[in-house]
Amino acid sequence: MAATSEEAIKQFSALMEQLEEPLKSTFQNVHQGNLRGTLMRFLKAREWSVPKAYKMLMDCLNWRVQNEIDIVLAKPILPSDIYRVIRDTLLVGLTGYSKQGQPVYAFGVGLSTFDKASVNYYVQSHIQMNEYRDRVVLPAASKKFGRQINTCLKVMDMTGLKLSALSQIKMLTMITTVDDLNYPEKTETYYIVNAPYVFSACWKPLLQERTKKKIQVLYGSGRDELLKVMDYESLPHFCKREGSGSSSDSLDGVDCYSYDHPFHQQLYNYMKQQQSLNQDSVGPRKQGSVHVDVPSPGLEEAKIAETIKAELQNLRGSGGLAHSFSSIQIEGP
Repeated sequence: MAATSEEAIKQFSALMEQLEEPLKSTFQNVHQGNLRGTLMRFLKAREWSVPKAYKMLMDCLNWRVQNEIDIVLAKPILPSDIYRVIRDTLLVGLTGYSKQGQPVYAFGVGLSTFDKASVNYYVQSHIQMNEYRDRVVLPAASKKFGRQINTCLKVMDMTGLKLSALSQIKMLTMITTVDDLNYPEKTETYYIVNAPYVFSACWKPLLQERTKKKIQVLYGSGRDELLKVMDYESLPHFCKREGSGSSSDSLDGVDCYSYDHPFHQQLYNYMKQQQSLNQDSVGPRKQGSVHVDVPSPGLEEAKIAETIKAELQNLRGSGGLAHSFSSIQIEGP
C-alpha cells in the first residue's frame, strides 16, 4: 500500500540524499532546485508507491548519464538545414502562456511526417526541446508569473491524421516512451482538436493510462473552450478560427512550427551558445545525429501495433466515424 503523500515524500527524499556522483549531478539538472515538486511528479507517476517511484527515478538518472542528457543542449543539430527540415516534419511550437502561467505548446500531430531525417535526429530534437522547457521555459514562466510553474499545456492538432499513421508507430512510440519514463507529469492537460475518427485507434493506444486521463477532446478547433484557459494571443494558429487548419495564420506570417519562429530561433541559438561554453566536454560537433537509447516501454511495440490494428478493424466493421466518436468523450457545443 502506498504511504500517505507527506510520508512518501519524506521517505523518497531520504533515499535521494544517498545519491553519489554522477547521479547526484544529473539529479540536480532534473529538479532544477524544485526538489519537492520533482519527487511528487515521480510519486504521482507510480501511484505514490515509494519503491516504484524510486526505481523509476533511478532508471531515469542512469538513462541520463548513459546518454549524456545533461549536455544534450550543447549538441545542436548540424548543419542548421537539417534542423529546419526536422521543424518542417516534427511540428511543434510554443505559442504563449495560459491564464495560470503554464507554457502552451502546439503540436501538429496529424501533419507531422517524420520522413526527412533519421529516427535519431527526431529523438534528439524532442529531448532537446524537453530539456529546454525544463531548464529555460518553465523557470522563465515561474519568474514571469511570480510563482512556481512546473507543468505546461499541450494543444494537439489532429488535422490530417490518416490510417497511414500506422507507418509512424515506431517514431511516436519512442517519443511517448521517452516522455512517460523520463519526464513524467510535466503536462497538466492535453487538448485534442480537429480530431478525425482515426484518433482513438491510431494515437490514444500509444499513451499510458495516467496520460489518457489528462486528455480533453474538444469540438472542432476548440477555440471557445481554450479561451477559458488562455488569451486569444496564446491560441495556436489552428485554433483561432474554425477550419483554420495547421499551415497558416501566425505571428508576422511565421508559423509557430517554423524554424524561423522566435521560439525556435531562441532555442537553436541557446544550443549553439551552450556548445561554445561546453566545448571542452562536448568536443567539436560534426554533421550527424546523437544516438540516444530509448528505454523499453511498459507495453511492447508489437503489442501496441496489434492493438491499433484491431481497433482499425473494429472501426471498419462498426460504422467507422460514429463508432469511434462513441468511444471518446467530446467536449463543447
